[in-house]
Amino acid sequence: MVNSWSKPDKEVDGEMEGGAGREPGLDQVLAERRQLINVAYRMLGSATEAEDAVQEAIARWYALPVAEREQIASPGAWLTTVVSRICLNLLGSARVRREAYVGEWIPEPLPGSIEQGVGGAGGGGVDPADRVTLDESISMAFLVVLETMTPAERVTFILHDVFGYPFAEVGEIVGRSAAACRQLAVSARRRVRASQVRAVASAQQAGIVRAFKTAWEAKDIDGLVGLLDPGATAVADGGGRATTFVQPIEGAEQIAQAWFAIANRRPSDMAFIERTVNGQPGIVAEQGGVTVTVFAFAVADDRITDIWVVRNPEKLRLWTGPVSGS
Repeated sequence: MVNSWSKPDKEVDGEMEGGAGREPGLDQVLAERRQLINVAYRMLGSATEAEDAVQEAIARWYALPVAEREQIASPGAWLTTVVSRICLNLLGSARVRREAYVGEWIPEPLPGSIEQGVGGAGGGGVDPADRVTLDESISMAFLVVLETMTPAERVTFILHDVFGYPFAEVGEIVGRSAAACRQLAVSARRRVRASQVRAVASAQQAGIVRAFKTAWEAKDIDGLVGLLDPGATAVADGGGRATTFVQPIEGAEQIAQAWFAIANRRPSDMAFIERTVNGQPGIVAEQGGVTVTVFAFAVADDRITDIWVVRNPEKLRLWTGPVSGS
């Protein structure tokens, strides 16, 4: 899929992308844009904030004197460092902002999967057992676990275990020693293991999500219960801008009852549609051609363990209109 939130023809240092008279080196900087957004979205869990962080880094690049820019051997490495530091600062302030957020905060869902680009710094000596694939790192389940990490843990984990940057380089970015960053990564991995984030084959999850949708539309409570793990949890994010349940719902029967109630209140012009959410099978609710709700799922052992419901319209701006790859 093409990043619908990487907008063409933006003005950069007085020049237009795609226009004549580009400054030498502009193509190289713009070529890094997709990779930078890949990194920033995983660090922040917000497409909007990721876009802003990348724009800020590019602005800082063009604020440098030309002679200084020409001395930088790798613009991509420089931009990654700046974007990562911006994200580190944003993660610290985000914790304060989210304390005032109305209801639960869920990462912003993406239609399809984020354009993946290249895989970071070429491995950086990462133990294969510690690596996290790009597909895994974009799933809603994984993004939710990342929210439990400290800012330094999250930035270190994303740069090292996902994109393969060596600890020495990560340390320069986060202002820690390589040894300290290694310990941050160990702590982050412990959080991942404790949350039991497990990748499930897309085809398997698609079948379970499709069966859930069928049972939901049929108002088949027993069918819904049978597809849910007994300890399943459903969490909703309305951000105070859309009606939804405020507290997480726990237990298969309780979730089935809630979804039965949703089916009963469903407006006649609302359609439930299977769509790819962060690279995995999910469901969206569309009304009048506008996406009003995104449902993301985690599946383990043929049962749904988690449902994330995003209704905050500010987090759904990418979902209305045709999206390639979903």
